[in-house]
Parts: sequence; C-alpha cells; structure tokens
Amino acid sequence: MSADLQQEVGHNKIAINFIWVFLGAILVFFMQAGFAMVETGFTQERNAVHVMMTNFTIFAVGTVGFFLMGYALMFGGVGPLTVLGGKEILGIRFEPVRGWSLFGLKGFALSGKGVYDVGVFLFFLFQVVFMDTAATIVTGAMAERWRFKAFLVYGLFMSMFLYPVYGHWVWGGGWLSRLGANLGLGHGVVDFAGSSVVHAVGGLCALAGAMVIGPRIGRFDSEGRAHAIPGHNLPMAIIGVIILVFGWFGFNACSTLNGGDLRLAVVAVNTLLAACAGCLSAMFYIWKKMGKPDPSMTANGMLAGLVAVTAPCAFVPAWAALLIGAVAGILVCEGVFVLERFGVDDPVGAVAVHGFNGLWGLLALGLFADGTYGSGLNGVDGGVRGLFFGDAGQLAAQAIGALVCAALVFGLSYLFFRLQDRWQGIRVAPQEEVDGLDVHEMGVSAYSDERCLIMRTPSIVALQATKSYEYEE
Repeated sequence: MSADLQQEVGHNKIAINFIWVFLGAILVFFMQAGFAMVETGFTQERNAVHVMMTNFTIFAVGTVGFFLMGYALMFGGVGPLTVLGGKEILGIRFEPVRGWSLFGLKGFALSGKGVYDVGVFLFFLFQVVFMDTAATIVTGAMAERWRFKAFLVYGLFMSMFLYPVYGHWVWGGGWLSRLGANLGLGHGVVDFAGSSVVHAVGGLCALAGAMVIGPRIGRFDSEGRAHAIPGHNLPMAIIGVIILVFGWFGFNACSTLNGGDLRLAVVAVNTLLAACAGCLSAMFYIWKKMGKPDPSMTANGMLAGLVAVTAPCAFVPAWAALLIGAVAGILVCEGVFVLERFGVDDPVGAVAVHGFNGLWGLLALGLFADGTYGSGLNGVDGGVRGLFFGDAGQLAAQAIGALVCAALVFGLSYLFFRLQDRWQGIRVAPQEEVDGLDVHEMGVSAYSDERCLIMRTPSIVALQATKSYEYEE
C-alpha cells in the first residue's frame, strides 16, 4: 500500500470517528428539549415559563463555565486523544501520589500550548452536552420556588467545579478509575456513559438543593402529610420522555467515541431494553399499589431504566439489561415514596430517577458485566467482569465509586446551597410562589391572564394549610 493511500485510509478512519462523536453530541444536545418538556409538564401552569427558562439558560451558563474551567479540571490530565485525531496535548494533572490524580491542569478556556486542536475541540463539544444533562436535572427538583438569580449562580458551581471533579476521578484518568491498576479492583470504577458521572451527580445535587430550599407551599400539611400538586400538562411531559429516549441512543451508543466500534449495536439494544423494562415495571408496580397505571410514574420508570443502564450498557448481556431496567422502574416508585416520607419535595421525581438509579446503574455493572468487552480499559487487560461472572473486585470498585459519589456530591452540594441561601437567598417570597414565578420572576405568562388567574386563586388557601415558613428577604 502506497504512503498516500495509507494516509487517506487513516484520515477516513479518523473522519468517521469525528462524525460519529459529532452525531452523539447533537443528539444529546437535543435531549435538552426533552428535559424542558418533562419538567414543564410535571409542574404547575403558572410556573411554565420559569421552568422552561431554567432548562433553556442552564445550557448557556453551563457551557461558559465548562469552557472557562470545568473542561480543564475534568480532562486536562487525560493525555492523548488519538481516537479523535488528537496528540499528546493535555496530560497535565494534579497528582499528590503517582497514579492518584485529583484534577486536570491544562485546557482552561480551551487555551494553552497545542490546545487549539480539532480533537480537543470536538471532545469538548461532546463532553459539554453531558455536563449540561447533569446540570439540568437539578432544575426539576427545585422547580416552582427557586429564585432565578440563585439558579444562575448554581449553574456555574455545577459546570466549573462539582461535575468536573467527580468526572475527572472516573472519566479523566483520576484515582477512582485507577483502582484496578493500583489496587487490583477489577478495572477500577467503570461508568460507560454516565450513570454516576452524569445522573447520580445531578440527582444527588438535586436532593441537597430540594432539602435546603424546602417543599412547595401546600405540598405537606401542618401534620406532615403529603398532598399531590399535579402537573399541568402530562402529554407534554410524555412527549418529552420520547425525545429523551431518542437522544439517549446518542448518549450511550456514541460513547464508544469510535464509529468503527461495532459494540455500539449491543449498547443501543441494551439501552432500549432497559428503558422498556423500566417503563413496564413502574407501570405495573404503581398500578398494583395505587389502583391506576399512573402516567407520570410510568414515564419516570422509562427514564429510570435509561439512567440505570447507562453505566453497564456496553458490558452486560440483553437479559441483564432487562433486569436492570425492571429493578430501576420499581426503585423510582419507591424512591418517590421514601422522599415524601422524609418531607422532601421533588416536583418531577428527579432525585429518584437520576440520583437513586444512577447509583444503582453503577452497582449493576459490578454485578452483571460478562467479560466480553472492555479489555485494556483503565489500563487493565481482559474484559470487564462483575461479581456474577467471576470478579468480586469489580463490584468492590463500583461500590467505592458509589459511596464516594454520594458523599462528595451530596456533601458539597448541601454546603453550597446552605451558604448560597445565607448569602443570596435561594427561595422566592411566599406570595410570589402563590402568584406564580412566571409573573414575578419572568414578567410574562405562558398562557392567557385569565387561565393563570384561575390557576392561581386556589393556591392562596394553601398558605393557611401548610407548615409555617420562616423566610428572610
């Protein structure tokens, strides 16, 4: 083969990978429309514009934050990006002990020697949409009482610090990913497309935020009993779920980062199977428990299945994907009930869908990975095997990853929201919440004034029925 032909073949191979990763990036970006529709449909009519605006602007805020700082912290130490045509460009990290990296140190604002590179830039594009997915999860759990100014500050916290730090530990060559090479625990923490890095981070941050901001007026009465606050447009929410399923094929399958890696077929089918299993298990479980096949729980069951399979989708057989999704559907239902019992108000079920099932997906990989894929991953030879296929060390690594994720993300998020509440105030005034955030925060309603007035009036009664709130301007 001539040198020119070899060069052309090599160029075409890299070009295929570029197009494949770019396709994944735009599919994941389109998931933003799905999240916006789900969260808006599950919340009240008088807050529709506000919920849409948080889902819309989080991408702008998060992208700027990730560009300035987050990308470098997360991936500034990864070394070569040869799969995307990159060279040894980044590869600078803070490593107190060799092999135990804490964060990257190159690529801030996509600048520095050699960073102006097509591979580095495309990888940024692919990773920024994953960051945005984590960031937008929190907007649902804190919806209908969150000050917009406070939300904007949160967006910088998530994109510049919280998401990148844990993400580096798992995806950026950090210490959790090296538990296999350093301590012999399987392949270290493995998360193929982000059950923990994206979803658990978003869900656990959402839990902390919902706890600090407190429940909506009328959600719990003076004796602590929960009262449902129905969403105003369930068809919108279900269409949003369908959009999310569509985008999730890019989320998972394109995480091969290699258009020539035919494992993408297994990833895509496992993604679909888990989604459907989660949908059906949630539907039948809530049907048995409550007497009706609740549409909102059914929709969240499908999302729960997707979240749970996102980590193990490349490593498990089809039957395991079904089982993982089925467990996720039940877990999301029970998760919602548990949060209610503890007085946590999550209007869209984000904590149960993403937080609980993100951790379940990480553990599921440690149980069901069958060893047919992943040789060389995180510097360890041989395929990734879970407990049921002969490697208890992989489950141990996954459990460590889950515990670290829970402690780090929830702990830092709770501290952040507490400090922000003292400094800035994160919750709107009670009367603003009763009137609706669209009027007070956005200055415009999603629907006609007459419809908003009708929706608004009954909520005044809730001020007397609910627990008293101490609110500081």
